[in-house]
Amino acid sequence: MDLFKKCYNNELWTKVKEMGIYPYFHCLESRQGPEVIMEGKRKIMLGSNNYLGLTTHPAVIEAAIKAVEKYGTGCSGSRFLNGTLDLHLQLEKELAEFLGVEFVMTFSTGFQSNLGIISSIVGRHDYILCDRENHASIYDGCMLSGAKLLRYKHNDMNDLERLLKTVPETAGILIITDGIFSMSGDICNLPEIVGLKNKYGARLMVDDAHSLGVIGKGGRGTASHFGLEKEVDITMGTFSKSFASLGGFMASNALVGEYVKHSSRPFIFSASMTPSSCAAALASLRVLKEEPERVDKLNELGDYLRGALKSRGIKIKESKTPIVPVYTYELQDTLYYDKKLFNDGVYVNPVLPPATPEKECLLRLSLMATHTEALLDEAADIIKKVFDDGAQL
Repeated sequence: MDLFKKCYNNELWTKVKEMGIYPYFHCLESRQGPEVIMEGKRKIMLGSNNYLGLTTHPAVIEAAIKAVEKYGTGCSGSRFLNGTLDLHLQLEKELAEFLGVEFVMTFSTGFQSNLGIISSIVGRHDYILCDRENHASIYDGCMLSGAKLLRYKHNDMNDLERLLKTVPETAGILIITDGIFSMSGDICNLPEIVGLKNKYGARLMVDDAHSLGVIGKGGRGTASHFGLEKEVDITMGTFSKSFASLGGFMASNALVGEYVKHSSRPFIFSASMTPSSCAAALASLRVLKEEPERVDKLNELGDYLRGALKSRGIKIKESKTPIVPVYTYELQDTLYYDKKLFNDGVYVNPVLPPATPEKECLLRLSLMATHTEALLDEAADIIKKVFDDGAQL
């Protein structure tokens, strides 16, 4: 059989392209701000992870430019060899101080961070207990590790405990959860997860990709949000969202960190973060420390948008984060609504299976601290008009 046979049978995306409702790869022609130019037209950006609005902050831009001027465009090697800059070390030091941990190490991407951490920490005789709605990079890290993977129902602590009871006493256990779940905006039930972790002798890893800069004291993430900083064994985070850059990190105690640093193949065999990415992330961290009110503003805007949508009769999935999911249910309807919103000047993200269950599709709206209430009202009016008109072009 021809290996490429599957490549020639892509009926779904061929069909939606023919229908004019293909939702992906729109071309951005401006900075990533509250308003953007996409394909030649103004759009209100409600589909970005630029939560703190720092991609356009003058200090962040200046830091990236100066890093290129000083270090050049790349490191041309891994951190293990020629790819460690003083910038990497400074970023790790300041981030560790910010989070109140002993150790931070950076990875080149957030996806690579989960691959590198999980595959290093657990092996084929260990067990991973994973929330069903965790990010794809977590699942790929689990597969790379060779560990036994048990998936518990989303935020269902009874199901988590049911699975923990099945794990042999001789096995190592790692519980992994997103802090904020990227599609639904849910926050994990960290207090109960910690209770079960301690009851069954497990270790706990929290993916704070969408939590850092969003919740917790001054944007310090999920553990800070619940006052459980000492109970989370490993925190993973990214720089591509609140920190307006590219890369990821692991925060842990020093012994665990040094082990991963010397055993993680995705870390050892990948080139390090570019100078500009590293400098932008460091500058973003410093802005966050100097302007913690950005976190408060971001969450206030999330509440404002939820209220604006509900007052206009739009059915949303309740959350307490800057991620606001709007129910659309059917896949085809979701794509029609997404296309109509795009045509009318609002960019959002359609959330389709397998990211959601069948017939539970969503439009994912996400906020920046730099949005204004007037802009959100304009977007809410457009959303209401589109929904009132129905799922037809």
